[in-house]
Amino acid sequence: MKALIIEDDKILSNNICESLKHRFDMTQAFDGEEGLRRLFRESFDVVILDVMMPKLNGYEVLEQLRAAGNATPVLMLTALGQSADQVKALRTGADDYLAKPFDLDIFQARLEALVRRARRDLAPPESSFTFLDLVMNTNTRTARIGEGKLDLHGKQFDFLLCLVENQNVIVHKERLFQRVWGFYSTTEFSVVEVYASQIRKALRQYDYEKYLKTVRGIGYILTDDSELYG
Repeated sequence: MKALIIEDDKILSNNICESLKHRFDMTQAFDGEEGLRRLFRESFDVVILDVMMPKLNGYEVLEQLRAAGNATPVLMLTALGQSADQVKALRTGADDYLAKPFDLDIFQARLEALVRRARRDLAPPESSFTFLDLVMNTNTRTARIGEGKLDLHGKQFDFLLCLVENQNVIVHKERLFQRVWGFYSTTEFSVVEVYASQIRKALRQYDYEKYLKTVRGIGYILTDDSELYG
């Protein structure tokens, strides 16, 4: 399992990493901006997040993480006896908190309990998303239209899935870019139009490209309602 610790106290961060090295593959970040970049670039099973840090504090990191739809479980490290910090942590989107200073054995037990709880919740009640005869399975990352397989590769699947999940609703280009490539991606924004063209080509063999409509200057909509941007 992979864990990210975002903590500017390098001694504490190293001690935590040492205590968890037999249970987790640890990654360290020493300020909020660095931590957020890693979160948008990599996948982790759990995040250990300090409150007081340079550049971005823990609350700001957490707010941006949740705003982007990232549900990675977060254990927040708060100041001793500051109940207001603990309440704010939970309301901002933390899954648990621990006040400093803390016993490393207790810390490890709380972290493992958090991961177990998150894993129980991870299995979604629905793994398939549909639009007419188009079925996208997120477990196998496959897509079919009727009996035919839709040939999608890598981020093409994520791009179309976002449209299927939001069918009959305009999805702004900025949202697609953030969802598929990530907030801190160095990829050119024009890649959204390139992928839209690729998706249309994949849909064309099943006469489904007519359902993917461009809303000029805004984004895209997947719909079978001919009155919507027909």
